[in-house]
Amino acid sequence: MGGADMIRLTNVHKQLGGRKILDGLSLEVKEGETLVILGRSGTGKSVTLRHVIGLLTPDSGQIEVLGEEISQHRPENLRTVRRRIGYLFQDGALLDWLNISDNIGLPLRERREHSEKEIVDRIEEVLVDVELDGHALKLPSEISGGMRKRAGLARALVCHPEIMLHDEPTSGLDPISSSVINRLIMKLKGMGITQMVVTHDMGSAFEVADRIALLHQGTVRALGTSDEIRQSTDPAVQQFIHGIVDGPLAREIREDPDSSKNNESEES
Repeated sequence: MGGADMIRLTNVHKQLGGRKILDGLSLEVKEGETLVILGRSGTGKSVTLRHVIGLLTPDSGQIEVLGEEISQHRPENLRTVRRRIGYLFQDGALLDWLNISDNIGLPLRERREHSEKEIVDRIEEVLVDVELDGHALKLPSEISGGMRKRAGLARALVCHPEIMLHDEPTSGLDPISSSVINRLIMKLKGMGITQMVVTHDMGSAFEVADRIALLHQGTVRALGTSDEIRQSTDPAVQQFIHGIVDGPLAREIREDPDSSKNNESEES
């Protein structure tokens, strides 16, 4: 895709818990592009998203988001950038004691820039966008996992973000709920929103991606369109997309036998 770089990571390194997670990661996302990030657990997918929104600081390397250098976590730069980014967490990250409407409206109310009528109108708009109209007064415990994901997406969208970051948007969902989420991601693409999507769901990846990046050992192993990834002759790519046990990606587990214990706390 053409257009300016909305997100650019250059030679980013990061260790967590004494373990190297990102090892010279370089990646760009163009304006309006949907980039899907694939890879085994522990390869740095969610850690990459957390760097983009400034939840993590790189040990070295540069991160530019929306034209701002955020690698050093200068507070003024982070505030400017974060207000223009929506983040869908793996579990939706809703507040249990607030109903769906109040969860969605929370970012707008915190900004204190809009009247209550404007906030209510915007909440109603995004509820329709994510197909949750009619569920505004329910608590998170009263709706399904797929609906909680959509409510989390609505909260991320309520402030009109220019960039959306999705962390495992279809994990734990049934095929129909996953299809609804994929349709919403495609809808955001049609609106021109730049997106990064971390997923293990190959069907979702091929459906929504403009480009796909496969991470391995903390860096980009392969990058291309859906067709280019499908037709890749790289054995690591074929191993991942077909779920083959033996191959280049298996070495990660053999090199780090305790990775399964550490990955959940570090990244997905």
